[in-house]
Amino acid sequence: MSPSPGPKATRVVALIPAHNEEATVFEVVRAVRQRIPEVVVIDDASSDRTAQVAREAGAVVISHAINRGVGAALRTGYRYALERGFDVIVQIDADGQHDPRYIPQLLEALSEGYDLVIGSRFLNESYRSYSWVRRAGIRFFTWLGNRLGGLRITDITSGYRAYKAKALQHLGPLPDRHWAVEQTLEAARKGLRIKEISVEMPLRQKGRSQFDLSTFLWYPIRVADSVLRILLFRR
Repeated sequence: MSPSPGPKATRVVALIPAHNEEATVFEVVRAVRQRIPEVVVIDDASSDRTAQVAREAGAVVISHAINRGVGAALRTGYRYALERGFDVIVQIDADGQHDPRYIPQLLEALSEGYDLVIGSRFLNESYRSYSWVRRAGIRFFTWLGNRLGGLRITDITSGYRAYKAKALQHLGPLPDRHWAVEQTLEAARKGLRIKEISVEMPLRQKGRSQFDLSTFLWYPIRVADSVLRILLFRR
């Protein structure tokens, strides 16, 4: 009589959306791979050597032909992870602001029964390095998400997240840009269990921020559109 099989090992993948992050992506991929061997970089039509450098660091690279935004890159990454049967997805930025040393804490929180875990810079003092305008915007949209979704979180726009794959299957596709508020609000309204952990996120030290004047001006309009679509169509 053959022994019964043991419990299935949890398969974890890290997704890193990237656009023109040649200066930082190598270090990020190497640091993430020390904790999660399976790393996928979604290169959103970079004009520099982001894709090549990510491969040199050991990542699987999926490249977009045109720049479509972080939300579109994440859609591609989610599809890759779900089609290949991963159980857990860790999402981390390529710019070096998301320290991979927090990955074990994100995974531990998922193991406690949560579906989505968010790294918050407002549970520590690192948010103080951001401009007052950016801090005010994050606080406002977090307040809005808390009111509409019955949440009690501090950093709804954070992109440092971990998910159970089966939870993502209950959520609709992300918009191309400014995806975080929409995803979190939809997750809350659909009853997914959400938790935050404290993650220090200092300002980036290398490369160029994607948060420019155009992003700042369009951000409130696009987030408002996301919120309305959640309230009207994703019940």
